[in-house]
Amino acid sequence: MTSLVEENKEVTQRFENKSNGGALPLEIPIIQGRQLLSGTPLVAGFIPVGILIPDMYDIPWYDTRTKKGYQRQPQQTRINQLATDLRKNRTDLPTAVLLNLRGREAREVTTDGKIVVSRLTQPFRVVDGQHRILALKKLVEENAEAWSNFSLPFVCLIGADEKEEMEQFYIVNSTAKSVKTDLALALLKTRAEKDVQVYEALQERAKEWQVQAQGLVETLASTSQIWKHRIRLASMEKGETTIPSASMVMSLKPLFNTPYFAGLRTEHQLRVLEAYWQGIRELLRPAFDDPSSYSLQKGVGVIIMHAVLPNVLECVRNRGLVTTDPTSYSQILEEALMKLEGENATGEPVTGLMFWQAAPVGAAGAYSSSAGRRVLLAKIRQLLPEMDLE
Repeated sequence: MTSLVEENKEVTQRFENKSNGGALPLEIPIIQGRQLLSGTPLVAGFIPVGILIPDMYDIPWYDTRTKKGYQRQPQQTRINQLATDLRKNRTDLPTAVLLNLRGREAREVTTDGKIVVSRLTQPFRVVDGQHRILALKKLVEENAEAWSNFSLPFVCLIGADEKEEMEQFYIVNSTAKSVKTDLALALLKTRAEKDVQVYEALQERAKEWQVQAQGLVETLASTSQIWKHRIRLASMEKGETTIPSASMVMSLKPLFNTPYFAGLRTEHQLRVLEAYWQGIRELLRPAFDDPSSYSLQKGVGVIIMHAVLPNVLECVRNRGLVTTDPTSYSQILEEALMKLEGENATGEPVTGLMFWQAAPVGAAGAYSSSAGRRVLLAKIRQLLPEMDLE
């Protein structure tokens, strides 16, 4: 059996032979503390990633057969995207990864405000932060000289067992609350307007439409005859609003997937949207006079009507009508909206305006699932006028 002295010598030699001429430190400055409830010692500091990579970290992935481990399997797309952002200097890593050194000897590696690397006889266990470490591993493998000395903020438990690791993993990942989508989109738009690199990164992911759509929704919420006081922007009280801004933004994705709408200038996109909804209002006015009693300006109605708009625009253009004129849309949609039929909660058939009434009177609410929306979208498309050959 290898003695502790021999293991220490082996670890020391491993770090002395690291890249960059053995320049990686054998001591890591730390601040020491202690867990409040368990009393487990913990330390915090910055660790050069070359100390962790390639072989001084271990990710305890959950094994369904043995029931051991607790980490989720990593998502390669997240790893690749983070590596790209780091490589292009588009992001920092300000939050600490959570590590642990297991075993009785773990407490012997800390002394006088530092971790003595040469005393490590086992790898750091990654409790939280695997995607950050795996992204950095990818970069070190590409260019060890450039990335081995990258300083990664860390907090490390000293001597915790797997049970305590699992508890900490659960606390970190079950109590953290993500930013609400409406606020995230608003912040994304602000960042993209101030930093061209943010917008370029969105373009690489084909998500720049989110910034453009957020801008349209914010303008509609403040100026539109149809949507003013109906769209709930980030941090707003519900009041008279009928739809969150995030739902409105996401509903516009089908439009940005079309060359025609995506190619319009922002002011023209706004005019098209306003004319479209004014055309719908001409046909179903009571639904707009009392929007809380109907589904048309709520999630299912907005998602469906925006999903069908690319087809409606093709019909409008095919007939030589003006895409910014409300009557163009009322003309194209009249038969579809008047003949649209479904069954309400009591099994009664309802048509036209009644179809869009809130449950239990109307039928639209029955199509709120993704499968239901596909069926409803198909129904409306089938009722649109046929297009003529040019």
